[in-house]
Amino acid sequence: MTDVRENDAPAAHVTAPQSARRRALVLCAFAGAAVLAFTTAGRPGLPYGFSAISPAFADAPQGGGLDAFLALSQHLTGRSSFDPVLGRRIYDTLLKSDSVFAQNVAALNTWLQSHGGVPSDTVTQALQADQPPLAKAVGAIMRAWYLGLVGEAPHVQVVAYERALMFDPVKDVLTIPSYCLDVPFYWTQKPQHV
Repeated sequence: MTDVRENDAPAAHVTAPQSARRRALVLCAFAGAAVLAFTTAGRPGLPYGFSAISPAFADAPQGGGLDAFLALSQHLTGRSSFDPVLGRRIYDTLLKSDSVFAQNVAALNTWLQSHGGVPSDTVTQALQADQPPLAKAVGAIMRAWYLGLVGEAPHVQVVAYERALMFDPVKDVLTIPSYCLDVPFYWTQKPQHV
């Protein structure tokens, strides 16, 4: 008489590698389908209905006005909306700090519409080689939204502090200081008059 456990052990041992291979195959198939869906979305002429998906940035406002700036900011930051008062303050301050800022916003909107497949986190790298002034404008916009700073030292303006986007990821665990005596991390610099 044979023990049932002895008969079960080899069968379980044989099916475990097959089961693991099957799971890996299914996971790879799902991953491939997800990659295909995301990389082909919005490209016309593709099969399986992908052409019905429109590019996310296709209907952005034209020009370099406030609405175009906010649409550009939404694309760059991945946010769906902004505080309108803060958006106006950042836009106005960037306009004052850069005489061609409105033209750069218009050029960036046009560039993004023609390069719809460029992820927002690689826009600066993509622009750096071909159009450095536009890459610099992207950096100024991101700096204004995330750090709340516009301009270069010694002419830096603080346009947002507690509402700067850099605090959003940690707002559930850290208390944001309620006042700012200077630019962020000013205490790390050696005082001029010692």
